[in-house]
Amino acid sequence: MELRDIEIFLVLADELHFGRTGERLGVSQARVSQAIGRQERILGAALFDRSNRRRIRLTPLGRQLCDDLRPVHAGLHAGLERARLAARGITAELRVGMLPINVHELRPYWGAFRARHPHWGLQIRQASLVDPFGALRRGETDVLVAWLPVEEPDLTVGPVLTVESRVLAVGTDHELARRTSASLEVLGDFQHADVESRPDYWIDSYVPPHTRGGRVIERGPLVRSTEELLTLISLGEIVSLFPDHMMRYCVRPDIVYLPVRDMEALSYALVWRSGTENGAILALAQTVRDLGPRSGVC
Repeated sequence: MELRDIEIFLVLADELHFGRTGERLGVSQARVSQAIGRQERILGAALFDRSNRRRIRLTPLGRQLCDDLRPVHAGLHAGLERARLAARGITAELRVGMLPINVHELRPYWGAFRARHPHWGLQIRQASLVDPFGALRRGETDVLVAWLPVEEPDLTVGPVLTVESRVLAVGTDHELARRTSASLEVLGDFQHADVESRPDYWIDSYVPPHTRGGRVIERGPLVRSTEELLTLISLGEIVSLFPDHMMRYCVRPDIVYLPVRDMEALSYALVWRSGTENGAILALAQTVRDLGPRSGVC
């Protein structure tokens, strides 16, 4: 079994969708299907149950193979990455996943860390909305910048980087677009997206399930990315809450952002897996503490 075929299998096991797997790996859907078919012929049994035309799932054999291959694959890539960094004089690299998109506004933290610790690399990537804590737990990222609260017993919450007031994004043709601001109560009049992410309390801290008056804030179509979310907003199918940096980073002619004056600000902090603290993680946390949180509250 070739390394590329193993990568295809593991990504498909995550995505459970041939098209998204191809997009993520930069290959055609046909290439994904061929790789999986070849693996199944070699093993003599199915790795995925395709009986549901809308969604595939791992067979018991597929789950076993996934569990066996994932740590081996991760270890191989980690070894290659360490060799690449050593060739550049870098002893380790800290991988930071970002849920907010304002990487540029947080550059004082990144710059200070690099200046203090030039022997450590710093890799910053946008984190997926889908199961971002899972990436921490699988060791795919070392630190996550996530909104609070995070109340997971296996995760440690570090210092706050930024505090953001809230805005409501609506399509330019939406009835709310003529207003200058919005309230939490008005959210009960319109549908929001549902995000394929958990735990529930964490999602509810971003979009509350009820208004202050007790009205249900309806969750509608399921989305997996910010891009999908913005498309549905622009079409007028949903409205959505965001931190206020979206007004600066996602300026679009088809979307209007309304300040929401009666919601608490959203704090973003460093989060990492408890027990995995190393020098680089602790150094980044100390850098953030020394500089203090950036306030984006309007």
